[in-house]
Amino acid sequence: MRFVSILLFVLVTNFCFAQNDDYPDYRSKKEWFSKIYDATEIKRDLASFAFAAIDESAGKLPLRSIPLVADAFNFLTFEGDGIKVKITTGNFDASKHKLNYYGNPDNNQKYLVRIDNKPFYGAYGTVPKISIDNITVVIDHDSIAIPQQAYADIFNPSLTYSESGVEKHINDVFISPDKRRIYIYMIKRDDKGSYEVTWVIQDKKYLRRVLDYGFMK
Repeated sequence: MRFVSILLFVLVTNFCFAQNDDYPDYRSKKEWFSKIYDATEIKRDLASFAFAAIDESAGKLPLRSIPLVADAFNFLTFEGDGIKVKITTGNFDASKHKLNYYGNPDNNQKYLVRIDNKPFYGAYGTVPKISIDNITVVIDHDSIAIPQQAYADIFNPSLTYSESGVEKHINDVFISPDKRRIYIYMIKRDDKGSYEVTWVIQDKKYLRRVLDYGFMK
């Protein structure tokens, strides 16, 4: 059912990746799901919900998810089983960042390819409108630190989407069968380059992220 929901979302919103050949793509592939060569348990868990892992999803049982308890245009809150996750967004302030363009600005043929000298995800080639301000995680009353660099290059996240006039969400928080790992999952449709990102927490510590883009062309 999880993959059916994702597939419907993809079809309804024309989920696609459009890379303009007029400018280079500096985004890294090192964090792709396909680049995970170890961490067998994590890879198995990801295959149960990540769209980039759909080829490996056969026979994988869905992970238990934490309920969404509150949402608005700038935040999502998931809570249950002693776990609370809140994702908060804000307006991107270009004046506080160094914007690195490719092309000729004199004739408006310029494309944003780096922010603060780093590639980024979401609206690639253009200036983002929304940034992720914070991801807070509390497990059994213990606060889990999510480093800013884990989400500082993720822009224009889709917290909700509209289907037949009804606001829905396709982002989620999952728990591994042994309850050691928590997966914070976000998927974004963007005609300048869609992406999906999963932040992995293991044993109450931030471990890594898995980030795919351009998996549908």
